[in-house]
Amino acid sequence: MKPLLTLGASLLLAASTLMPFAAWAQKKYDPGASDSEIRIGQTMPYSGPASAYGSQGKTTLAYFKMLNAKGGINGRKVTLLSLDDGYSPPKTIEQTRKLVEQEEVLAIMNALGTPTNSATHKYLNQKKVPQLLISSGASKWNDPKNNPWSTPFFPPYIEEGVIYAKHILQNFPNAKIAVLSQNDDSGRDYVKGFKQGLGSKVNQIVKEVTYEVTDPTVESQIIDLKSSGADTFFLMATPKFGAQAIRKVGELGWKPHFYVVSVSSSQATVLEPAGLQNSTGLITAMALKLAGDPTWDNDAGMKEFLAFMKQWMPEGNPMDSSSVLGYVTAQMIEHILRGCGDNLTRENVLKQATNIKGLSFGLLLPGVTVNVSPDDYSTFQTFRTARFDGKRWAIFGEPINATAK
Repeated sequence: MKPLLTLGASLLLAASTLMPFAAWAQKKYDPGASDSEIRIGQTMPYSGPASAYGSQGKTTLAYFKMLNAKGGINGRKVTLLSLDDGYSPPKTIEQTRKLVEQEEVLAIMNALGTPTNSATHKYLNQKKVPQLLISSGASKWNDPKNNPWSTPFFPPYIEEGVIYAKHILQNFPNAKIAVLSQNDDSGRDYVKGFKQGLGSKVNQIVKEVTYEVTDPTVESQIIDLKSSGADTFFLMATPKFGAQAIRKVGELGWKPHFYVVSVSSSQATVLEPAGLQNSTGLITAMALKLAGDPTWDNDAGMKEFLAFMKQWMPEGNPMDSSSVLGYVTAQMIEHILRGCGDNLTRENVLKQATNIKGLSFGLLLPGVTVNVSPDDYSTFQTFRTARFDGKRWAIFGEPINATAK
């Protein structure tokens, strides 16, 4: 009997030794995750005044179609439910509640727009549903203390606004400045950063006007700004209004030093509708490589992107910066979900999204990396300035860190 007792004790000891490993290896799932699938959601303006941004969501959908064809993430299919909100906050609330309460997604990822995400962030934070890689640079998204479940993808609009002011002061110190911005949180953040960058020279703004996203056009605002005598123009607009403004400036024969924010710098959806002749000379700031720039003809990251677009989204336009954004954010989502392993809880998804250091992707410009910490949700602070030469955005100058003094 004694040998049997010894054997039993040995088995018990072995079992107790293995238990910590078994517990460690145990799979953990929240709603939206299983052995076979990861369900995530987003809202996009496939219709309405910001529909030009819809290609971002379409590109992300195509990316996960490609990824699933290659086996998904850690053996799981990724289902992205991308719903149209028409850039209307009430519709965003409706669609987001549907994604969380009916579709039971694990997280909301890369939903687009400042007013739209502003309508849902309290709900998502109360529910403790990750609202990650928000396609907006409003400062409120980098607020781990008050909105711990919300993180941005875009660099902060305030920091980008500083970049333009610094460039104006360095190159046109006596500029008389006109400002047009969208009357919402995104517009206010851009203008706040722009004025911060001007510092004691803020009185060089001779005229400042806004527009509503429901306005049919901004032509009257452009006429008003030209009459101010300004020789420098800072434009913060979404694509529809950006194209209108650039075209009207050209029609009026106004020739200011012309700065346009990154969210309205797409060659396909802004500059071409405005007229390339009217867009020549525009200055913007960017963190991503753009297709069509011969600088990247032999670049491995660009070749990979163009091959992806050709095979998986042939109806898309690689020259559309929203397609580039959709591709890069999809890579970010993949990185976060892969990092979760078999611990696909909402808490761990947030943890992976807020602990990123020195991450680089093929379409990030040289000198730009992604860094996110639990205390600072901002993705990147480094920009490159670019000037449109009539055919493409041409990078010039050294990388600029918006937070540097």
